[in-house]
Amino acid sequence: MKFAISSLLLVASTLGVCGSAFAETTLRMAHLWPAGSVVNKKIFQDWAKQVEEDSNGQLNVEIYPSQTLSQAGKTYEAAANGIADIAVTLQGYTAGRFPLTEIVQLPGVVSSASQGSCILQTLYDEGDIAEEYSDTRVLFLFTTGPAYLHSQDAEIQKPGDLEGLRIRRPSSVAGEMLSSMGAQPLGMPAPDIYTALQRGVMDGLSFPWEAMTVFRINELVNYHLELPYYAGAIVATMSQSSYDGLSSDMQDVIDKNSGMKWSRVAGRVFDELDRKGREEAVAQGDTIHVVEDPLSDPDWAAPLKQGSRNYLQSLEERGLDDAGDVYEKALALGERCQA
Repeated sequence: MKFAISSLLLVASTLGVCGSAFAETTLRMAHLWPAGSVVNKKIFQDWAKQVEEDSNGQLNVEIYPSQTLSQAGKTYEAAANGIADIAVTLQGYTAGRFPLTEIVQLPGVVSSASQGSCILQTLYDEGDIAEEYSDTRVLFLFTTGPAYLHSQDAEIQKPGDLEGLRIRRPSSVAGEMLSSMGAQPLGMPAPDIYTALQRGVMDGLSFPWEAMTVFRINELVNYHLELPYYAGAIVATMSQSSYDGLSSDMQDVIDKNSGMKWSRVAGRVFDELDRKGREEAVAQGDTIHVVEDPLSDPDWAAPLKQGSRNYLQSLEERGLDDAGDVYEKALALGERCQA
């Protein structure tokens, strides 16, 4: 039977020598990105390699990409329940589970993955959202770059152009904004979008440029609206029981590879993928419209601001009286994190 953490004790017994033992612990990591993606290679594989090097081979990280260990919507709980030792997922897949975290997804907060990652990690480090992750041990948090609107046949330039369109929403927060503009939001994990577009199940989607290239969606769409109305929040976290089962030295290795250092690494990777994703769309001759400042735009400002107010009000109605303060702090951190 294979457990989430498996320890193999190697003893030099063949010579009848009672020497020191070397214990190797395998940590299983679950995430949704494809095995061959840059995200998997440059963030998760590099993180695993660093952990293995820092532990002198005592920690081995076994990566399960593409939802092979856990479905995207259940990946966080897989870590909380010890099914996976390490889980990486978007908080938006579990609606309402991380309400304060999802504030960073609101329009006007995130302008790039690097900046958004800094904002989110700082909010965690300074205790503003830490309670939402009390059932696991967070390794690092980061964000995508701004998510835009992409469609196959319908050219979207104004809110009215969304009327009746079936648009994949990245989270309930974004979905509410799309609904307010007349769209029909659909929820589904990112790996399922390609097939859904091929089959005509939906008309378009909301994705950052990074995901357009990672999941090969650029191949299927023709129109893009660069409306930075949303950004995806992502958490890499560890089962608390898995962490507690490590020796203090190995816990130190995990701690060394947690926090802002790896948040920044992830942000840089996503920024580069955003650049590549946009270049792909340009190269294939797609139509790209740009909304420079959506919160001041005569067409888009009203619905986006109303969507933000609705979300913050819903949190206050849930008893999260500090929601407004977290929002204001996230905006202020945006300037600090640009440096």
